[in-house]
Amino acid sequence: MGMEQNNSGVHVDDVKLALRGHVTEGYKFIPQQQLREGDLGYRSCPSLNDRVHILVTVVVSLLSEEVVKKLRNVRLTASEMDIPQLAILTKVDEACPEAEQDPKNIYKSKYLKEQVDKFSQLLGLPVNCIFLVKNYSSEISTDDDTDAHILCALKQMIVYGDDFLTHLND
Repeated sequence: MGMEQNNSGVHVDDVKLALRGHVTEGYKFIPQQQLREGDLGYRSCPSLNDRVHILVTVVVSLLSEEVVKKLRNVRLTASEMDIPQLAILTKVDEACPEAEQDPKNIYKSKYLKEQVDKFSQLLGLPVNCIFLVKNYSSEISTDDDTDAHILCALKQMIVYGDDFLTHLND
């Protein structure tokens, strides 16, 4: 479940609770009902292991103004908690013919560069924290160039999360 428009999707306050570790693993979010203290699925005393160590926003399609507001709201809370943040823009091959032809062209595309810059301005994320990824959708085998972009994003998630934990222990 993502952050959709018209009060569907995860409620912003539930995401903020998850950032702080108050949402138990396996909890099923209910769009029309916020999680509250005492509810099944609410953890009243979260440990460091229960807290979010990195916030990764995955964007699949164009964002409405309403969804952007929700994402900015969550980002602000994450920033206040010093949680590192990254974003992944997916399906770049569908958005750009150059990227569809050859995954090596993802970061050479002027159009995708514009999309990254636009997303950076919308959410206030630095450009170097936004990763472009081609999805596997109809392929029956993997591709090293596609994998390289996915692994690069994954590596940065691990590095940022590890840095977050290291700074907490300093």
